[in-house]
Order: sequence, then C-alpha cells, then structure tokens
Amino acid sequence: MDKEIAFRIIGIVHSPFKKPVGVPIQPAAAEGVKGTVEVFEGFAEGLKGIEGFSHIYLIYYFHLAKGGSLLVKPYMDENVRGVFATRAPSRPNRIGISIVKLVGVEGNILHVEDIDIVDGTPLLDIKPYVPEFDIREGCKKGWLEENVHKLPQARDDGRFVEKE
Repeated sequence: MDKEIAFRIIGIVHSPFKKPVGVPIQPAAAEGVKGTVEVFEGFAEGLKGIEGFSHIYLIYYFHLAKGGSLLVKPYMDENVRGVFATRAPSRPNRIGISIVKLVGVEGNILHVEDIDIVDGTPLLDIKPYVPEFDIREGCKKGWLEENVHKLPQARDDGRFVEKE
C-alpha cells in the first residue's frame, strides 16, 4: 500500500535552536529551554481551554531530516536498529512528538519550556498531556535500558540532517 496522506500545517515552533546540530534529543534533556508555538490564526479557536493544562504534546514535521531508512544508528547507541525501535528523526514519515511544559497562552501564541525542537519547525497538531491517560506502569525500555543514562548529555550530531 503506497497511498499518501496530506497534513495541514497549523503553526510554527520557535526555539533558540537555529539548526539541528546541538539540539537536546528529548524534552527531558532540554529542561528550562524556552520557546513559543505560533498557532496560525485560522486554528487559534482550537486553543480554547488549553491554558488549564501544564503540559502538551507537540506533533510536528521533521522538515530538516533526511529521508528515512528502515535501519538507523540511533543517538546513544553504536548498534544499528530498526527505525521503529528508535526515536530518530529520519523515518518513513518524518513525524516528531515532544511533551513540553505549557507556561502561558497569549492569543495564538503558546509559551513553552523544555523544548527540543528546531526553530521554524512546522506544527501538525497539539494534544493535552494527561498523566492518567499517558503514564503506564511496568514499562520496558528495550535496548535503551542500558543507554538511557546518556540522555542528559545527548545532542543531535547531524547524522539525520540533509546535507546542503
């Protein structure tokens, strides 16, 4: 099945990161990094009630990542893994997700923290983070079990970026 689906960009993510290299690879490693999410005016009405949440999911398009391979060498590991067993940005559908802290709302602008997203990234969707919906007990971390301790220092090294 080789069908295509089109998405509408609903906004743009703004962050201090002007290119992928050096960006923390997960929001947990970007603690305190501030940014904004500009929701386009045509979608601003959809923000009604969002101010009551402390955290939100940002779903976005990895616009600077190179085309996806099914096998990748992920950050924090030296072994080649299947892309679906990683959070690598270079994937068949270059969709990313991040849970960020929502610190304020001004009209169509969301002020966020713990952002691990490159400035100018196209936003596809926003969803509220609800611990009762999203936290699961007894989770296994697969190959990351022995590597997750590397997260605080892990940064994008450019391996998944299209070369200019």
